Amino acid sequence: MGSSMDISICDRVILGIPMDSTTSFRPGTRLAPYRIREVSEGVEEYSIYQDQSLDEINFYDAGDIIIPFGNIKESLRRVEEVSRELIAEGKKLFSIGGEHLVSLPLIKAYHSFYPDLMVIQMDAHADLREDYLGETLSHATVMRHVVDELGRRRLIQLGIRSATREEIAFGRANTFLYLDQFLDVMAEAKERAFGKPVYITLDIDVLDPAFAPGTGTPEAGGVSSRDLLRMLHAFKELNIVGFDMVEISPPYEQGDNTSILGAKILREALLAY
Repeated sequence: MGSSMDISICDRVILGIPMDSTTSFRPGTRLAPYRIREVSEGVEEYSIYQDQSLDEINFYDAGDIIIPFGNIKESLRRVEEVSRELIAEGKKLFSIGGEHLVSLPLIKAYHSFYPDLMVIQMDAHADLREDYLGETLSHATVMRHVVDELGRRRLIQLGIRSATREEIAFGRANTFLYLDQFLDVMAEAKERAFGKPVYITLDIDVLDPAFAPGTGTPEAGGVSSRDLLRMLHAFKELNIVGFDMVEISPPYEQGDNTSILGAKILREALLAY
């Protein structure tokens, strides 16, 4: 999808993270980076929303990090190490998961460069559990670890419509938790993040399954793809330092709709940020 062949001239880097070791319902997100790249041939390089084309920017596709399946800690260590090296070289990462746990090492790497980092999470699930089935490292606990890493009130959670009572209590005390709210709180979310370095993590299941059926944990009552694009474009006014998109699961696709949407989202993010 328009990637340069020379990383030295590029300030944006696409990084695939094909890990789904802790997926709790329907596995398959490890296949997303490959499939999103493959179907990107069907997406125009030009964005009508931003009046800009991918051939007007320089970005590089660095391929996938090699993941030792089943070894969660080593997988996360590799993601953090590679991320740190690229950020240190002045690259802005646009990462493709994989399950949502891959966001943790990415955010940890960014936090080491940006001490006042804020994270905007767009997601159906709060992901604030202390553990899931006895495991503390899980896609269901990832944002709890992010809070531990960044501190209180550094995480903005948008579109959340699935959580335990304990997660909601924790979120209300430690994050900016917006339950079943999205575009209606866009201005407030922007105000909270304005002037800070911001990392965006997008779980595709923030969308209603009608728009993104290819995901491991679909949750009814979500936002539309049009609303998601509006939110992504609105965040262009912020200081976005990194972006990831996670939880697309091609085995549960219907006509590649979710992967094609993922390629379009990635195009819009590359152009906007």
